[in-house]
Amino acid sequence: MELPVSLDPSGRQSLQRQLFEQLRGLILGAGLRPGTPVPPSRLLARQLGVSRNTVVLAYERLSAEGYLQTRSALGTYVSHDLPDSSLRVDADGIADRMSAGRRFPRSSLAFRGRAQAVVSPGKLEFDFWLGRLDPTLFPLSTWRRLVNQVLERADSGFTEYRDPTGLFELRAAIADHLRPARGMKVESDQIIVVAGAQQGLNLIARLLLREGTRVVTENPSYQGAAYLFESYRAEVIPVPVDENGLCVDALPPAGAALVHLTPSHQYPMGFTLSLERRMRLLDWARQTGAYVVEDDYDSDFRYRGSPLMALMGLDQAESVIYLGTFSKSVGTGLRVGYLVLPRHLIEPARTAKALLDNGHAWLDQAVLAEFIASGAYDTHLRRIRRTYLERRDCLIDSLRNHFGNVMLTGTDSGMHLAWHLPAGFPSAAELQALAAERAVGVYSLRSGAAHDFGDCAYSDKTLLFGYSSLDEARIRAGIERVADALREWKRTRCTSARPARTCADR
Repeated sequence: MELPVSLDPSGRQSLQRQLFEQLRGLILGAGLRPGTPVPPSRLLARQLGVSRNTVVLAYERLSAEGYLQTRSALGTYVSHDLPDSSLRVDADGIADRMSAGRRFPRSSLAFRGRAQAVVSPGKLEFDFWLGRLDPTLFPLSTWRRLVNQVLERADSGFTEYRDPTGLFELRAAIADHLRPARGMKVESDQIIVVAGAQQGLNLIARLLLREGTRVVTENPSYQGAAYLFESYRAEVIPVPVDENGLCVDALPPAGAALVHLTPSHQYPMGFTLSLERRMRLLDWARQTGAYVVEDDYDSDFRYRGSPLMALMGLDQAESVIYLGTFSKSVGTGLRVGYLVLPRHLIEPARTAKALLDNGHAWLDQAVLAEFIASGAYDTHLRRIRRTYLERRDCLIDSLRNHFGNVMLTGTDSGMHLAWHLPAGFPSAAELQALAAERAVGVYSLRSGAAHDFGDCAYSDKTLLFGYSSLDEARIRAGIERVADALREWKRTRCTSARPARTCADR
């Protein structure tokens, strides 16, 4: 270990005194913590270009004053019991110097924003948190095998910078997957690999937004997107959604820089944007010059009907920016997503990505490329799609068994659904709190990584359930506890509303 010590041979103090003061300062400033070994005198002398005797004498003085201890078997290390008087004197001296110095006001922060909800707020026995994957479904043995294969031919993978848009093999594999799966005419050079969908949104915002830029988003919407646009001081225009997705008739006629939406499985309501509205949205974008950001966060999981053609597959005017992620299909810990860009945005996006991070980690990209190209990704998707379908069916059956003819949306695809609470039920926030008392996590819009802008028809009476991380036994047990909580709420409400004389008559 080399120490941050620099000696001045032309200084007033001797080299030995300078070394003593600097080592003492490191110890008192916690740069060298108690128990930390210091370099042998011969090595430190070589580092500093001084005689070994200079270091030995400085060490001896530090030891004599209680800063260092030496043991034959352990070497020399910082004392665990430092002299209290020295600590107190040094702290007082620092405080005096700080108070005597001139103070200048700091510049205000340029950033202003709110953090979205990424993880569940608490530890709950049965947690229906949205977007969480079951760790037992991660293809660990396949992944381990592919990691070993990639490492055997790593060559300069760990030691050289790569194209900031992403490893070519991964971009080619993504393009090959998207063409049949999403009906897109896409080439590898249109793809930029990003650290998850949130970095993709940040990259889009960096390209297109400045203070006052108009941005359209769904209401309710994905919290991470709404908060991001807000942090850029954009003028965010919320547009309502209904059972057919984004209400295209409510789009601003004067246009906007971009519209962000989740058309395949609207977050959080689960609606699917109809084909008729897709075509009208693309026509609106063409006429106003807006970009459409198609956030296709969980489109790999469709349980009814054929896969939907992506908006980008329908686009003839290069208006759509497609955003995909492997967080929902492979694992959020991987932190890999991708953008598919119109050709005129490729170069500015490449430059912005290089300035942002110079590219994603090589090993993750190389292994994921092998995972897709080998067919293992498709096999994995088929397996977890079956599992999620079984869990979705279990959740729907459990809700119906306990609550009758429940009104649900978002059941055709994805990893979560929305329950629209009927009249006579508590609000979503109240039922969430009642369930939490029984160690069950269910979520209102505002607490489920969603955002509404007010005047939203779904805010108070919609409860969200993620089902991808819970097996069927835990789903049934969790819903039973929610039913118990609701029965207790109804009994309490009935008792408090009953006239006193009726209770006495009983």
